Amino acid sequence: MPETRGHIELDRAIDSILVGTRHRKDPGDLQALMESIEQLGLLQPVTITPEGVLVCGWRRLEAVRRLGYRSMKVWVRSGISDKLHALLAQQDDNELHKPLNELEKASLYRELKALRAEEAARRKQANQFGVNDAEYTGDSGCAPGAQPGETGRARRQAAMAITGKGSYNTHERVCALMDWAARKATPPEIRAMANDALRRIEEGEPVKPLYREVKAAYDKTQEPQPEVETDLARLAREALERAKREEAAKGRHKLSRNHGASSHYRSVRSFNLTWTELDGWTEMYDVDQLAAELTPTDWQRFDQVVTATIAFRDQLIAARRNRSTPAP
Repeated sequence: MPETRGHIELDRAIDSILVGTRHRKDPGDLQALMESIEQLGLLQPVTITPEGVLVCGWRRLEAVRRLGYRSMKVWVRSGISDKLHALLAQQDDNELHKPLNELEKASLYRELKALRAEEAARRKQANQFGVNDAEYTGDSGCAPGAQPGETGRARRQAAMAITGKGSYNTHERVCALMDWAARKATPPEIRAMANDALRRIEEGEPVKPLYREVKAAYDKTQEPQPEVETDLARLAREALERAKREEAAKGRHKLSRNHGASSHYRSVRSFNLTWTELDGWTEMYDVDQLAAELTPTDWQRFDQVVTATIAFRDQLIAARRNRSTPAP
């Protein structure tokens, strides 16, 4: 952690640490945490502001207080905004002079969430010593939609400190709108929609419908767009299709009977050998595999031969019928 962002204070008097009422009232079962601190010491200090306001680590603070400690190691984090500092320091909700709007709540939520992420990184480093307690390892994995390393528990804790409630969905939606409005990579029309949505939220409109509208428009911009066929590409495609049709017609013409003197037909024996060899060929192939793997050219070749073969069969049937009919 950069020194300009904070420093360790080794012997901070516990009674000098100010805990606002927006922290949870019930710390839960602290026995395992107290035993861990007695055995290994306080590996991860709590985080406070330079003025002594608690930011993160209320269960640890309560644990060392119950163990009878008079002082403890703390991480003093500088650079916290005045609004977040004032909110964390509240001792009575009536001291709030003006209710926060949704944009202010989201900004404070994001700031506190970032502070908790810093502490989580330090806590992870402390875990290398083998501590196995909910205060150190209690985050239960990434929440849906969270950024890498961001957990549902951390987001609930940040929301609790801001509003006194654990629901963070509204904050996350406003933060997403802020991101779309601020990022240069956002399409201009989406940036304009996000800015308009933020303005309307600040005026008191509900967050969820506005967020859904902007998100739907943004998602649509991320879908692959269909390729527009240029005139040149269309002419090339039509020429290729025309050439294939002509080639198919030539194939059928070659198989049509021609009794001209210059014809070079194969013998009846060759005909019989060909069809003897082909007998049962349809049982040698997997239809599903052919359907999946034949290229358009492969299929066209097969279809041409089959079409010409059927036409040849019909001609042969007619010729055999004519030969069997007695002359008048």
